[in-house]
Amino acid sequence: MRMRIKTNLDSRIEKCSHLLVVSPEELRGRWLQEFGYDELRIELGCGKGRFTVETAKAEPGVLLVAFEKTANVMVTALERTEQEGLQNIRFVKAFVEDITEYFAPGEVSRIYLNFPDPWPSNRHAKRRLTAFPFLEMYAQILLPGGELHFKTDNLPLFEFSLCELERSKLTLLEETRDLHKNGPLGAMTDYEQKFHSQGLPIYRCVMLL
Repeated sequence: MRMRIKTNLDSRIEKCSHLLVVSPEELRGRWLQEFGYDELRIELGCGKGRFTVETAKAEPGVLLVAFEKTANVMVTALERTEQEGLQNIRFVKAFVEDITEYFAPGEVSRIYLNFPDPWPSNRHAKRRLTAFPFLEMYAQILLPGGELHFKTDNLPLFEFSLCELERSKLTLLEETRDLHKNGPLGAMTDYEQKFHSQGLPIYRCVMLL
């Protein structure tokens, strides 16, 4: 089923265009210098931006760069950011596969990867954003001691990710199989809030460089 295009999509995005980075490759190695922050974090696949906004509000001294390839979804994240008046978020409409073109080695302190497509078919395993080649790319742009925070509701994907982790440069720092068992913990995505309300477990791990 195709996603219905939101009404006045282009004009809505244009109103928030100051939050968009059109040529992220031009900022490679100088994101913090350009925007005047001391720490850089990125979110891969921000969706409608609930997690993005809540995280940025809690960390006003951190620059959060959120990636989303679907404009129809990203517009909600842009508008949420605009409504909150947040200055420490920037958005990039681009694919994760090109991430090393946008950030220099050791430039990023933390990566958030929330509820990516599980690509359940084995023939599509290489497309999973926690497959070994992706983990190696994340390791390239993370600073020493940097972290990858990964959340999913999909147990097979979670277990696949832990296996891929074993042969990467990253190591396992934290692991939980029911993140919100004792009540909501940390900022949630829209999907996450829905899953939690349905009583479904959220799987989370933190990988350390």
